[in-house]
Amino acid sequence: MADRIPEELARRIRLVALDVDGVLTDGGIYLGATERGETFELKRFEITDQLGIKMLKLAGIPVALVSGRVSPATRLRAEELDVECYQVAGAVKLPAMERLLRRHSVGWEEVAYVGDDLPDLPVLRRVALPVAVANAVPEVRAAARWRTQRPGGAGAVREFAEALLRARGEWTRLVDEYCRQREGTGGQGT
Repeated sequence: MADRIPEELARRIRLVALDVDGVLTDGGIYLGATERGETFELKRFEITDQLGIKMLKLAGIPVALVSGRVSPATRLRAEELDVECYQVAGAVKLPAMERLLRRHSVGWEEVAYVGDDLPDLPVLRRVALPVAVANAVPEVRAAARWRTQRPGGAGAVREFAEALLRARGEWTRLVDEYCRQREGTGGQGT
């Protein structure tokens, strides 16, 4: 297991796909019901992961969520992040990934995927850069080429995004661009 993502591999990545439960969340799900009996679900998403996703997109790398569970909370988060979202009941993710690859005209050798549990293994075994969050199950950790220090739902995606962009030599430029966009001067300075 390398501490750093190899530059040559990082430069090949043209698409990043993320599992949701256990990667963008800590895996917990809050279920409830209103007095009228309408059920609802809540999930906690780590805000720093949002910036990691934003930086990947700023670098021109499309990001998609691929969940093995259908959830309105996941759909809402994908909309907020402005990323594609594939939710498949029964956790059969390969067909959704194949649609995603066709849509972006990329091959498996150009994809990074971040996962944490057994439903992610078929995808992790096919992509160029399989990534496991720190608290992934042993089988996922064994299949990973790179592992985060942070657990899922605690900034693991942000950590991965920075590592990938640093390996590509793009991180500093993207941070500067991100800051220019927030200076209120349209990047022109004063």
